Amino acid sequence: MTAPLIPTERLGPLPVIYRDARLIAVAKPPGMLVHRTALARGETRFVMQTLRDQIGQHVYPVHRLDRPTGGVLLFALDSEAAAAMSRAFTEQQMTKRYLAVVRGWGPEAVSVDAALREEDGVRPKAEMPAHPALTHFRRLTTVEIPVAVDRYPQSRYSLMEARPETGRRHQIRRHLAHCGHPIINDAKHGKGVHNRYFRDHLDCPHLLLAAVFLQFRHPFEDRTLTLEAAPDDHFTALLTRFGWQAHLTLNGARWEDGASATEHAEPIDIPL
Repeated sequence: MTAPLIPTERLGPLPVIYRDARLIAVAKPPGMLVHRTALARGETRFVMQTLRDQIGQHVYPVHRLDRPTGGVLLFALDSEAAAAMSRAFTEQQMTKRYLAVVRGWGPEAVSVDAALREEDGVRPKAEMPAHPALTHFRRLTTVEIPVAVDRYPQSRYSLMEARPETGRRHQIRRHLAHCGHPIINDAKHGKGVHNRYFRDHLDCPHLLLAAVFLQFRHPFEDRTLTLEAAPDDHFTALLTRFGWQAHLTLNGARWEDGASATEHAEPIDIPL
């Protein structure tokens, strides 16, 4: 059973966490597609079109987040900036950090170097080419709850940090499943009984994976920019409930020297 998605008609304006003359970054809500695709199936609200209408300007996607994943999503505001940022992503010049809640007590630290094949291609998966994929994981904290979710009298979960060096589709989800610690509410790679418990008893209706950090050398400022996004309300409430609030992030931007990048961003007029 696929985890229910947050109805996009309930979502307000996209939170803008950074903007200058060439780039804009938002906190993408989980459950929202970045742009129109064959997966849309009647969806009427997409990040790219919503942001365009929100700021009254065309935006260029330079990377992607899966539909169920929320967090930092960067766009360019002109074709030159789009080419520069797309090249930076392709050449792995970006530092990305994700938070994930997984089943069990994950490894303290591990790097998963396991090539991935496209799972949803026209050809059978075994016939698809394998692409190199590398993710570094670190266990941030754990919890044990006195509930027999599965066959044990207690149930264990971990908050993991993921730092992918490559950007394969579903890379973090598949690499964590490869370690035996699938992300909660990952319908394809996880276990239904845990997913249902989090949905029905802990008010977590979507995949517990959030892109909370993106750092790169700004191609036109020639200095390093850090973007951070807060997990959505469900994710935040769960981390607080488990006593993990010290690992929460907030929407914001800063330069490497510590100066607030938000203060230097252009004013944004968001129509009501």
